[in-house]
Amino acid sequence: MTGRWATTFPAGVRQIAAAHYRIGNHSDTHPMMTSLPREAISAELTAARAKILAAGGTDPLPFFRFPFGDRDARTIEAVNRVGYVAVRWTVDTLGWQGTNGGMTRQAVMDRVLAAARPGCIVLMHLGSSPDDGTTLDADALPTIISALQARGYRFVTLDALL
Repeated sequence: MTGRWATTFPAGVRQIAAAHYRIGNHSDTHPMMTSLPREAISAELTAARAKILAAGGTDPLPFFRFPFGDRDARTIEAVNRVGYVAVRWTVDTLGWQGTNGGMTRQAVMDRVLAAARPGCIVLMHLGSSPDDGTTLDADALPTIISALQARGYRFVTLDALL
């Protein structure tokens, strides 16, 4: 969750927290982290955490996901210094591209199911495509969950892996 999203949608933050879903830090403003100095990286994580907590969310520590997956050894070290563990995905649904980007609900499902392996982390996005307003990830999610469960997979939070 970004700090900007938490500030814009505090009711959504409270709903997620009330449902006991794990909240992680995704920065305050979603910048390209490799272009930032260490102090700015720290400020992004600190601001996001404060905004998430102020909106009624749970503490996002220790999980952080780099915006755009944009990271290198220096940025990972900077994130670790602030107390976070960087989490990367195994497969990106690309649902965020929307139908204008050539994606479909079926393509989202196919990407996930083709990449499914034990320990897989699927990157999905909240809300709609910024280009066309489609909600391909949300539309595909129930079918993806059912298909993975039918294959014997179960879902755990990252906390279960600590």
